[in-house]
Amino acid sequence: MPLLAKLQWQCRRGTKELDLVLQHYRQTEYSEASKEEKTLFTELLSLEDDLLASYLLGEALPESPQLVLFISNLKKLHYQSLTMNCSYQE
Repeated sequence: MPLLAKLQWQCRRGTKELDLVLQHYRQTEYSEASKEEKTLFTELLSLEDDLLASYLLGEALPESPQLVLFISNLKKLHYQSLTMNCSYQE
């Protein structure tokens, strides 16, 4: 299975919230990411759903400082995408 197809499959976690964050990164950032970022993303995808959710929701922190920083950036990217797609009328 090609790598991007495998990543796409791994991004499907069964909860919409996780799916949206992970798929957004894979679709918009992964191809331009550094080798270290790609490794961290793969590491994140290897986690169990409940642990991954607790990291993304800020309920727990991973031991790895690099993973903490990566998750923080992942959440910022997702938040930015949400705010750019929001429009409201006054």
